[in-house]
Amino acid sequence: MAKTSFLKAGHTPSLIAAFLYFDMSFMVWVMLGPLGVQIAKDLGLSAAQKGVMVSTPILAGALLRMVWGMMVDHLKPKMAGLIGQVIVIAALLYAWHFGIHSYEETLILGVFLGVAGASFAVALPLASRWYPAEHQGTALGIAGAGNSGTAFAALFGPGLAIAFGWQNVFGIACIPLAITLVLYFILAKDSPECPPAKTLGDYLKVLKDKDAWWFMLFYSVTFGGFVGLAASLTIYFNTQYGLDPKMAGYFTAACVFAGSLMRPLGGFLADRVGGIKSLSLMYIMAASMIAIVSTGLESQWVALGVFMLAMLALGVGNGSVFQLVPQRFRKEIGVITGLVGMAGGFGGYYLGISLGYSRQLTGSYQTGFLMFAALAILALVGLTSVKKRWRTTWGSAAMTTAKI
Repeated sequence: MAKTSFLKAGHTPSLIAAFLYFDMSFMVWVMLGPLGVQIAKDLGLSAAQKGVMVSTPILAGALLRMVWGMMVDHLKPKMAGLIGQVIVIAALLYAWHFGIHSYEETLILGVFLGVAGASFAVALPLASRWYPAEHQGTALGIAGAGNSGTAFAALFGPGLAIAFGWQNVFGIACIPLAITLVLYFILAKDSPECPPAKTLGDYLKVLKDKDAWWFMLFYSVTFGGFVGLAASLTIYFNTQYGLDPKMAGYFTAACVFAGSLMRPLGGFLADRVGGIKSLSLMYIMAASMIAIVSTGLESQWVALGVFMLAMLALGVGNGSVFQLVPQRFRKEIGVITGLVGMAGGFGGYYLGISLGYSRQLTGSYQTGFLMFAALAILALVGLTSVKKRWRTTWGSAAMTTAKI
């Protein structure tokens, strides 16, 4: 099969639209984390409540990714994306106009922000369906680099909250979201390669395939670690090192940018050396860095460096997983993206809430970090156990032009 260059192979405007939609959606998906210090102070939240607050959008996003994955197959990616963006903007405008006055109301808002997290199940199929097998890692890496939006939340959220009040940040966020909505409507185009809509039974059939469960485990660690840290680090740096909310946000933004930039590079690397190899190396590095930071490093600057290395590894892992997924489930890309993305959200929810409870129950974050490092090692063991079968079946040279 002859290969074509990346720029000639797909639809660049749709790839740009997927990135922008993903980017702005992720910005608001995790915004309760960067605003968490100020929100917790005004509402008098405990450490456990802070953990639940920042994790609720992640859990909601995980569950809704399956819903939006189904919408992608029935309505196509462009329409599913437009519906999601309108819902998120409406929820933020409501929160800005009427205000958030209690812990329970933060959780309700978090559920609606979960719709932004479901953007994953839209943006990736929108991009993926335009590109052949040999360019899947690069295309999905570029679209997936939209998780850099989490860095914008950390970079600007705390400062805007100090200047205008955290309630008004919800209204300010609607400005870039509205601009993105217009650009998405203009640029996005559904690929001609859109499989027919599936029944609920067809969706359940995917869950009978053990490879789907392996991908769900792998992504629960890579993306779960990324988004869980993105939502929690502002509170962590404030609590652990006494940094003010604005500086804690800057530290978090640096970590998130590191992971976000590595997602497209991770996809590119996986296209060149194989997703299994790059993913294996990632798990080793991520587990090591998270275990190191669990010791409670004395220097905030050393902790920043270790967290950045962990996020670099997780970013590579995110790109690597989604270099592999389209090779195995090309015809079911909508539903498998929803399922795998849902598992990634569950991983982030687990990490965020475990850190909050670890701090409240033990006075330290160590237990939460070590349990997640152990999960990364478990994923590495699982990947090692399936790699031979993958490379000799659907990942063989006779089945795909991509490196597995």
